[in-house]
Amino acid sequence: MNDRIKSREKAIFEAGIKLGALYHQFIGSPVSPESADSLERAIEESIRNQPYVESISVRIDRNHLKENLNSFGYTELTGLMLEVELAVKVDETRIHAGMKPVDGYPLMSLL
Repeated sequence: MNDRIKSREKAIFEAGIKLGALYHQFIGSPVSPESADSLERAIEESIRNQPYVESISVRIDRNHLKENLNSFGYTELTGLMLEVELAVKVDETRIHAGMKPVDGYPLMSLL
């Protein structure tokens, strides 16, 4: 690691990369009330594979999901359906970050 970049900066950067990857990889995925649990686990396992991830929790808002079902019984995952929390650890520095709906927008932030 570049000596000018501190562990905290690197951890914050890594958390942002993880949340951005999650968002752009999974938004638009088909999801139904029956498949929501397995999609949550798939997202967690995918992001957990990346470097520095210590923990991740993904929750799909079942009410939002059910309100948007099409005639075939599923919908597409949107950012407004997701609540995510993750911990990234670089050296001895741990950063907590997440994503949740705020004022109609899937806001990513440090926690």
